[in-house]
Amino acid sequence: MVRSSPVFSDSRPEHWEADAGDGDVAQLLVPEDLQRERRFEIFCSLAVDGGGRAGAWHAMRVLVNGAQQWQRREATQPGGRDSLDYRFRRVLPAGEALRIVVTTQVHQARRLGLRVTADED
Repeated sequence: MVRSSPVFSDSRPEHWEADAGDGDVAQLLVPEDLQRERRFEIFCSLAVDGGGRAGAWHAMRVLVNGAQQWQRREATQPGGRDSLDYRFRRVLPAGEALRIVVTTQVHQARRLGLRVTADED
């Protein structure tokens, strides 16, 4: 499991990311800010290679603060790279943290990358 890391400066909007590489789980934690409400656009992306195998599929599940936000399973396109992407927005009231856990599954496919980003609006 790969955990989140901050990538921001005090004068710019916050950017957080977790890159799990070819791992099956990514976790992104955006800590609370006691002073202000924040708005984030979150992007979750799973890339796979089906290798032309019949019956290949890939799946992704997104949990936000412990509750399921989204889930999907798709047949992997034959002949190379395929992906599942999910984008959503979340408002964080002052004092509230954001924890995103993305889990994936593959069958007859190979995980190429799993990444989660959160960009402050």
